Amino acid sequence: MVKVASQAEVLARFGHALSDPTRARLLLVLRAGGAYPSELAEILGVGRTNLSNHLACLRGCGLVVATPEGRRQRYELADDKLRHALGDLLDVVLAVDTEHVHPAGDAVVAGAAVAPAGSSLAGVGES
Repeated sequence: MVKVASQAEVLARFGHALSDPTRARLLLVLRAGGAYPSELAEILGVGRTNLSNHLACLRGCGLVVATPEGRRQRYELADDKLRHALGDLLDVVLAVDTEHVHPAGDAVVAGAAVAPAGSSLAGVGES
């Protein structure tokens, strides 16, 4: 029987996958294109057993798939939408300046405060 996960469960699994730096780096490498485990292990500087465990986690989360090619498996992102989603997520996260957070919790983004609509906090934290 197939279990349909709630949106919250899906996000929690995604967060778990990203919570490990090696898995996050692995997703970024696969974002550039598919690869074999030996290539991935070399790029990431990890052992094959360690890599296998990370790939199993990412497969279990539905983020990567393995395609048999002869006696080898080629790994790639499960869906091209994920490639774009990771790029969008990086764009948003990299734009946040964690050094300048307003006391109300509004992060400063690209030199301007991200404030609630209608708020007078625009420009807080600008140098």
